[in-house]
Amino acid sequence: MVRNLSGSYVSWVASTLYLVALSVFSVEEISAQTVRFASDRSTENVTFTKDVMPILQENCASCHREGSIAPIHLETYEQARRYSRRIRDKVVTREMPPFHLDTDVGIQEIKGDWRLSEDEIKTIATWVDNGSPEGDIADMPPPMEWSDELIWQLEENLGPPDHVIKSKPFDVPAEGGDTWWRPIVGTGMDQDRYVKAFETRPSRQGREVVHHAIPRLQVLQENGEYLRTASLSEYAMGKIGEILPLDAARLLPKDSRIEWDAHYYPMGYDVEDDQVELGIWFHPDGFEPEFIQDLRLYPLQGDIALAPGGTAMTQGFFRWDHPVRIDSFQPHGHVQLHAKSLEVIYPDGKRELLSMVTNFNAKWHHSYIYEDDVAPMLPEGSVLVVTAWYDNTADNPLNPDPEVWKARGSRTVDEMSHAWLAVTHLNQEGFERIVSEREAKKEAVTAAQESGIRH
Repeated sequence: MVRNLSGSYVSWVASTLYLVALSVFSVEEISAQTVRFASDRSTENVTFTKDVMPILQENCASCHREGSIAPIHLETYEQARRYSRRIRDKVVTREMPPFHLDTDVGIQEIKGDWRLSEDEIKTIATWVDNGSPEGDIADMPPPMEWSDELIWQLEENLGPPDHVIKSKPFDVPAEGGDTWWRPIVGTGMDQDRYVKAFETRPSRQGREVVHHAIPRLQVLQENGEYLRTASLSEYAMGKIGEILPLDAARLLPKDSRIEWDAHYYPMGYDVEDDQVELGIWFHPDGFEPEFIQDLRLYPLQGDIALAPGGTAMTQGFFRWDHPVRIDSFQPHGHVQLHAKSLEVIYPDGKRELLSMVTNFNAKWHHSYIYEDDVAPMLPEGSVLVVTAWYDNTADNPLNPDPEVWKARGSRTVDEMSHAWLAVTHLNQEGFERIVSEREAKKEAVTAAQESGIRH
């Protein structure tokens, strides 16, 4: 059971977190991070063909190429040279690749991390500051080969999905406002199966008009009625899917249904018979997980009323009646959401900032999936605190109209305040064992490092 907390305890936490927020948003820290990625002009031999093109191919070309979603293409020297200053600005400020988890606070070990390393950022900055030299054409890596087929992003590691569930077809007009399509379809399951991964994807023609799509599970009850029990996954730009830990799973029951929640927004062209798909990867028959994981939306308390030119903060407080592990954190909001943090207050009063996104961008919705050995372990009695900051001023570059009141709502022009969390529910014995195993691994690594130093 999870409990939302309120009252004097919440007031105390809110006041203390406000002080934390002031330090998180200090100008000095932001400036220091920018300076840290300054180029090294003493490195004169950085060239496009030898040093920069491999970085672009590995991290940028999947979007910045002919036939993909980005308007700027970076497949040749001429293309990159033309936009070199813009490339430098975007990578130094970490706007690109678009992965907005702060680099200087919280847990940094994330599965599927898009961020460039400091060395890669320094290489690009140095190349631009030295005049963007091309280099020896013999050093140019061969062109990347891209498939025109619609692929599953998890397929490279997991193979094709074992089961696919599609929404009912929907026509998206060229013009208009936000539209929601919420059909219900059967899962086609004739037996219970445990799931190790989900991925939700739009069609090729629909990927620009699908704002998000969420498949929610409905389970058949003994009285013959269906009850919505959980969200399975979500598609939003930038999200890969739901990869479950090895010791946890989710159950997809037989005779269950999917209630789709697809949010469409017209983009100037007609899309006929669009369908969103849910790919599912199963554990083998007979598999029994040690723990159960679920994915839920955790709402923040308080209403959102952003005055013209105003700012605001909302918070949510959650506590379980058993130990849990937080497996992923996905902030959600729209164009006024500027930042969101995830913090835990342990039973002994110790506080820890788990993750922070200071420059949220509603165009991208990343689910930050923690590596297995660092996913936060919360003993019974811990309080999880989610804090969101909003900016309805002209200083917010994403804000289309700072002279209009903004309130909570489902439309793109409204604002939202919640986080998606994947949580593994533990018993006390399992909690203590996982903590002990992690400590043993750390001790073994430390011992190996000390041994290497001595020898």
